[in-house]
Amino acid sequence: MASDSDYHPTAELPEVQTGTGWPDEPEKTERLDASRDEQPRRWGRPSGCLFWLVGLVALILVVGLGLNATGLLPHLHNPFTEKKTDRSGPTLLLSIQDLARFEAASGNFQEVIDVQKDRSYIPDIIFNDRTLFICVGSVDAFVDFSHIGQGDITDSADHKTVTVKLPAPQLEKPNIDHGKSYVFATQEGAINRIGDLFGGNPNKQQELYVLGEQRIAQAARDSGLAQRAADNTRQMLIQMLRSLGYTSITVNISQP
Repeated sequence: MASDSDYHPTAELPEVQTGTGWPDEPEKTERLDASRDEQPRRWGRPSGCLFWLVGLVALILVVGLGLNATGLLPHLHNPFTEKKTDRSGPTLLLSIQDLARFEAASGNFQEVIDVQKDRSYIPDIIFNDRTLFICVGSVDAFVDFSHIGQGDITDSADHKTVTVKLPAPQLEKPNIDHGKSYVFATQEGAINRIGDLFGGNPNKQQELYVLGEQRIAQAARDSGLAQRAADNTRQMLIQMLRSLGYTSITVNISQP
C-alpha cells in the first residue's frame, strides 16, 4: 500500500487549501464597520428652538404695531411707489369776450342711453354690441341784452312809465358732467370681443357722449326751460325798474 508521502501534486490537479474558516470574511466585516464609522451622525434639533423663534417673531410684530399706533415708529416711504409727472405746458389764453346776457334759468338732466348694434339673421352671441350709458348734464337758458336797440326801451316824460322789448331766450349748449356720466353695462358678441382685443372702436365713448348731448338738448327744448327763463327775466326787470321809481312797467319778450 502506498503512503501519503508517495502522492505529489501535479499540474492537472491544483492544490486546494484545506481548513474550516473563511479567510475573506473578517476583512469584509472590518470594511463595513469602517464605513459605518465614517458616516456623519445626525443630531435632532430640539423642538424648543422653533417655539422660541415663533415667539420672537410674534414679539417683533406686536412691538412694531404698537409703535405704529402711537406714532413713534418713523414712516418709511415705499421706493417703488407710482410717480405721476405732468409735463403739460401753460394754458394759452385765446381771447376774452364780454357778455351782456342774463342767465335766467338752468336745467339739470339725466339721460339713459341704450344703444345696440347687431346684424340681421346673426345671433347676438356671435355679433352684438349693446351699451347702457348714463349721461348727466345741464343746460342754461339766457336772454341776450346785447341786441337791444334804441327803440326797444321807451320811457315817459315823467319817468313813471317804461316799456322794454327783449329778444327770445336762448338755450346754451349742454354741459356734460363727465364725472357723473358713466357706462352702466355692456353686452358683446364673440366677434365684438375679438375686435376689442385689436383696438376696437376708439371713438365709441365719444359717440356716446355726442348722443347724450343731443338727447339732453332735445329734452331741454321740450321741458319749457326757455319759458321759465323769460318769466324770470321779466320778474328781474320789473323789480329793478320799480326800484328806480317807475310805477308802470311793461316787459315784452319774444316767444322762443
